Amino acid sequence: MKETLDITGMTCASCSARVGKAASGVPGVTEANVNLLKNSMELDYDGNPATVAAVVAAIDKAGYGASPRSAGAGAVAPGVAGAASDAASGMSPTGQGATSRDAASSSPSAFANPQANADKATRARRDQLLWSLVFGVPLFYLAMGPMLGWPEPPGLAGMEGMMASAVTQLLLATVVLFVNRSYFTRGFKTLAHLSPNMDSLIAIGSAASYAYSLVGVYQMALALGSMDMQGAHHAMMHGLYFDSASTILVLITLGKYFEARAKGKTTSAISALMDLAPKTATVVRDGAEVQLPTERVRAGETLVVRTGEAVPVDGVVTKGEALVDESAITGEPVPVQKAVGDSVTGATVTKGGWFQMEATAVGQDTALAGIIRLVDEATSTKAPIERVADRIAGVFVPAVIAVAVVTLLGWLVVFAPGDFAVAFNHAVSVLVISCPCALGLATPTAIMVGTERGAANGIMIKSAEALETACKLDVVVLDKTGTMTEGAPRVSDAVLADGVSEDELIGLTAAVERMSEHPLAAAIVSYADERNIASEADVHNFVQVAGGGLEADVAGHHVLVGNARLMADRGVGVGASGLAVRADEMAASAETPLFAAADGDVLGLFGVTDVVKPSSADAVSRLRALGVRTVMLTGDQAATARVIGARVGVDEVVAGVLPGQKEQKIRELQRGGDRVAMVGDGINDAPALARADVGIAIGAGTDVAIGSADIVLMHSDPADVATAIELSLSTMRNIKQNLFWALFYNAVCIPVAMGVLSPLGITLNPMVGAAAMGFSSVFVVSNALRLFRWEPRGSAAVPASAPTSPIPTTDRSGGASSVEAAQAGYGGNGDKGNDGKEKETHMKARTLSIEGMMCEHCAAHVTEALEAVRGVENVVVDLDSGTARLDAGLLVKDAALERAVEGAGYKVRGIE
Repeated sequence: MKETLDITGMTCASCSARVGKAASGVPGVTEANVNLLKNSMELDYDGNPATVAAVVAAIDKAGYGASPRSAGAGAVAPGVAGAASDAASGMSPTGQGATSRDAASSSPSAFANPQANADKATRARRDQLLWSLVFGVPLFYLAMGPMLGWPEPPGLAGMEGMMASAVTQLLLATVVLFVNRSYFTRGFKTLAHLSPNMDSLIAIGSAASYAYSLVGVYQMALALGSMDMQGAHHAMMHGLYFDSASTILVLITLGKYFEARAKGKTTSAISALMDLAPKTATVVRDGAEVQLPTERVRAGETLVVRTGEAVPVDGVVTKGEALVDESAITGEPVPVQKAVGDSVTGATVTKGGWFQMEATAVGQDTALAGIIRLVDEATSTKAPIERVADRIAGVFVPAVIAVAVVTLLGWLVVFAPGDFAVAFNHAVSVLVISCPCALGLATPTAIMVGTERGAANGIMIKSAEALETACKLDVVVLDKTGTMTEGAPRVSDAVLADGVSEDELIGLTAAVERMSEHPLAAAIVSYADERNIASEADVHNFVQVAGGGLEADVAGHHVLVGNARLMADRGVGVGASGLAVRADEMAASAETPLFAAADGDVLGLFGVTDVVKPSSADAVSRLRALGVRTVMLTGDQAATARVIGARVGVDEVVAGVLPGQKEQKIRELQRGGDRVAMVGDGINDAPALARADVGIAIGAGTDVAIGSADIVLMHSDPADVATAIELSLSTMRNIKQNLFWALFYNAVCIPVAMGVLSPLGITLNPMVGAAAMGFSSVFVVSNALRLFRWEPRGSAAVPASAPTSPIPTTDRSGGASSVEAAQAGYGGNGDKGNDGKEKETHMKARTLSIEGMMCEHCAAHVTEALEAVRGVENVVVDLDSGTARLDAGLLVKDAALERAVEGAGYKVRGIE
């Protein structure tokens, strides 16, 4: 069972690591994923309420606060719940106000808008910063003014005013420390629980400066009491660090303010989704229309929706009709006609007409709430790369404290014996410059933004692990029906026999087909309806002929509809009309030929096909450009599968596959060392989706398929498979940049703060260290926000000519075969268009240094070996330099290139 808890008091990666460790140690807890960015924890436990209570107690004991969302006001916003109140006082967070559980669960707004919470957190940080500046700036002026030659305030200048100046600095610093008391309450509390965090570093550094300065004030007072003016002045110049104690807090709070602003931007996608839900609904109660908040709508109630209004909840039309814009949910730009009996989805918008509807799903059961929940859950999971950062963060703060102690003792004993001020400055600088926050924010910020960019483009990513794995895929396995094709047969051609009108052929055929529920029958009926051809005649003596087709009496005619065998059995000749030849051509083009005859004479021929989606070929082309191999699975016969495979350009076709064999194919590929994604839409795809490294479900598919998948394509567009991989690549690149910065920053700044560059005259004081620490976190979050500018790359260029290689086709129903590509434009490694721009987007130039090539034959062998690698183009081998230059897809591994060269009998010395 899962439970979401809101966590208070966390400020850095060490905090999240401690909270996770405390929760994981409770018996009955399977997994605890802590999200620093959202101040929340996803708990997987045994379902016992006592376990949740024990987790809350364990977290409290560790020095933090925890509260289950289900226990209070419904769902607290997935975002920064608690940050606002933490900023102001360090106490427990302010929620959205207590409401009843019914109200909280009856509307999509049960997820409180994260943008509101983010804005609240930002305002709290702003107020904290402003008050800190009001008292911190005068303090800085008093402390630094005399050394910088600035005018000193009357009464606080010179030897006679130095004691008054010291007391004024003490008072100002005390106010600044009080305004920022949350750092001390949290920092020392976690330190007392032996789980120090970033606040502990700040608290120790600032408190040490404040305490050291208090001693300086007493030294001044004692010196003045004995009339030792020089001693008092020396104590003031070398013993007062009130400005450091204050400025550390001011600069840290400044960084936290910018961080809060940046964090708030990461919630914009969820907020945009929430804003789609209308706030009110027109409900029919007691025969009258009343306006009610959407959260008060109950399942089974009747609602009225007029032109321009958004559908409040999911339901079924019971009266009227309207054009409905479903683009917010499905991505389809063309409005859909809705009439009695049709389903409507909450947050879609009526563009014309009106209707009454019965509410069937409200609150968190609506499609919109499900989408929001998917995004929220995905951003609450951890990618494998994040767990590495968590392990580092778990020991980071204790290590920094140890380094600070070593620094203090080293300067006191070795480098500056007896000079406590110098040693103290270096030790405090180490404490305040260290930044576990950057390490903790590096991954979750990028994951959140990446997941939300996916959602904005109709790609629902269920877990951070799926987002990370997608960029490492070697093979994408595609189900044919419903994934590469529309999944609903359509009439692609209608051929008339001599002397037969279109109305006669289509009208009689559709009249018979209306009696059948077969998908091919539905295609012909739809074809007639689209052409407004009457087909509502009375039908008698209707018979379904097993393996043949249909026959019936219509308007005085005996009508047959079916295959050539049915025609032959009933004595209808189709050869002389030339329709038999046309039927063979249809079959060769993956169309199902259906003859129609009346009273013993052939009327014509229909070609029915499952139409290939317009974006399928582009999807395969883009995947190839990314270095990913494509395999199409289908239960169809091999001939049909080969034609479809040729049209879309897949690398391999496996036909005649039974449902259980799809999962077996995934296993086979994985045993070969490939990372495999499965793309499907049906119940029979669920085992394969679950088995794959990444399961990708078509949004228009079954609930079972969607439930088994890691990624859901809401637009049901196969091209979004490539888009998901591109998004994964961009997100992982961003994460690695963030982690590099976080580790590089600490690796460089901590030694400098320790004083290793002091012999060169380069030192850092605590104030500079505090500023650096604050802005390191801002840098990481800002870098993650760059992902908001990410957009899908769009269509890959189509190859200009057909390749010479066939599609490998396996017929699981009996044997394997290969066929030549059926259409020009299929396949090929070249994905470069006329201007070559798309190739530059997807490909990367690489140079291999190769040992062992002696002649042109060697160069030819190496060229052939490299060109055989999927996703490799433009191989140029230079014997003189012993190199091979090539363009390779972003997912082509260096190891694959090495294996290819070594397989040809040569050795790779390096790859650039």
